[in-house]
Amino acid sequence: MFYVYIMTNPTNRVLYVGFTSDLARRVYEHRNKLADSFTKKYNVIKCVYYECGDNYDAVLAREKQLKNWRRDKKEFIINQKNPNWGDLYDEITS
Repeated sequence: MFYVYIMTNPTNRVLYVGFTSDLARRVYEHRNKLADSFTKKYNVIKCVYYECGDNYDAVLAREKQLKNWRRDKKEFIINQKNPNWGDLYDEITS
């Protein structure tokens, strides 16, 4: 499976869109700041949205699509599945 996901910081001001084949591991890495990156610099530690699929090219294309969206469109899809913007890490790892 492949995943596209959106993460944010504790105040929900920063949105980061990513792609991975191991969502639990990748979110763990962001949460624990294991790489010098945008997410470490801006304290992006909370996963608020994800989608999965089994087609690498399709999920990668979806990531590129989401990255190009304005913030309001990203907020809309987050609000559809996670209106409280809660951290989905426990759901992902269970």
